Amino acid sequence: MLSCKSEPDITYDVVIENVNIIDLETGQIDLSNIYLKDGLLAHIENTVEKLNSKAKETIDGSGKYALPGFWDNHVHFRGGDSLIAANKNFLNLFIANGITTVRDAGGDLTSSVMKWQKAIANNELVGPTIFTSGPKIDGLGATWAGSLEVENDVDISKALDSLQSIPSDFVKIYDSKITGENYLKTIKEAEKRNLITSGHMPFTVELDATINAGLDAVEHLYYIMKGCSDNEVEITQKLIRKEIGFWDAMPLLQASFSDSTALNTFKKLKAHNVFVVPTLHIGGVLSYLDEVDHTKDEYLKYMSSDVQKTYQGRIDRVKNASEKQVANRKALDQFFGQLAFKLNENGVSLLAGSDSGAYNSYTYPGISIHKEMEALVATGISPLDALRASAYNGAKFLKKEANYGSLSQGKIADIVLLNGNPLENIKNTQDIYMVFTKGTAHSKTDLNNLLKAAILN
Repeated sequence: MLSCKSEPDITYDVVIENVNIIDLETGQIDLSNIYLKDGLLAHIENTVEKLNSKAKETIDGSGKYALPGFWDNHVHFRGGDSLIAANKNFLNLFIANGITTVRDAGGDLTSSVMKWQKAIANNELVGPTIFTSGPKIDGLGATWAGSLEVENDVDISKALDSLQSIPSDFVKIYDSKITGENYLKTIKEAEKRNLITSGHMPFTVELDATINAGLDAVEHLYYIMKGCSDNEVEITQKLIRKEIGFWDAMPLLQASFSDSTALNTFKKLKAHNVFVVPTLHIGGVLSYLDEVDHTKDEYLKYMSSDVQKTYQGRIDRVKNASEKQVANRKALDQFFGQLAFKLNENGVSLLAGSDSGAYNSYTYPGISIHKEMEALVATGISPLDALRASAYNGAKFLKKEANYGSLSQGKIADIVLLNGNPLENIKNTQDIYMVFTKGTAHSKTDLNNLLKAAILN
């Protein structure tokens, strides 16, 4: 992490003095000085070295903890043209919460997202770096608006051509209508093109087949659980024959979970470098909609009335669910916490993602990634591993380690300064002192102003 002494004839844009840098790879904390120039981490030196460089601005980092700006590895910008302004408003919430990068996992606002990307890159708009999948790939009659629908090999090829022309940063595959055969073909064709893939998985497909096809990240734990069942083949056949549906399969898979089968699955995921996005926080929120009153949520005021209307679908689903269905959902939520812990314990790389956005009730952009890291730690995962699941693993998954994921010389100066040590208490990720995006400083006052500007109701 530490480099040689800085050059005395260089004038840096910013120096952050006497700050504790958290190395997310080792967990080591080094008292250092950080020099920023032209949007990059130009130099890092140990404080025992003699300071002999000039800077336009000096920030006292005494008692503060520096780490890469947080990544939310699963967000959504969506809802159609009427929600463009509301989605753009989310950008303020991300920066105010120290989130300097988001991975947009599919929506119907791609043209707007591309405009925001450009404006943010040109410092014309305050917001996080956005890596986007563009539209999702799904089958005919796809659930989500804007999806690229595929029915055959020609459709798959055209869909991938379309994503490459955007260009998207990865391919997101959804499971609402796509056939198992076309799902696997899409992954394989994307692999041929050296495209990064992530997605859900049709339950008519076995997890081994998905891993073998080359999927790079599994979104959510339903699909991992399926691959940990001793009865996966039998249950898959029932789904293919339409004897049972997705939610009917949940208690069957949970009841047939096998430690030995799971261990083999974990080994295979690790060997194939497949990342897993647990999304525990949203799972908890949705599982307990029948018990928790969200009308007084602090972040509800940042959601437009139109965004709040999109929450109703999931709320109604809970209202119309049977007592057994509600109980099963809560049991599954508890089980997923245990599963996330076991994945991490066995060396599978996790990605912290909130799944925040329109339609995902009371899962708010910005604050939810902190809640996700809290949820990971609540399972028994260490704070260090929870932090790694944000920026460190996010950069690895998207093959952006050269520029992101750690505080080291030459990387983009996306930094969050915390008032407390998050390795001691993960909730300290919310106690933000300052945020830097590409070397631009956002003070606590700036961050509070972003929050004030985001109030819509």
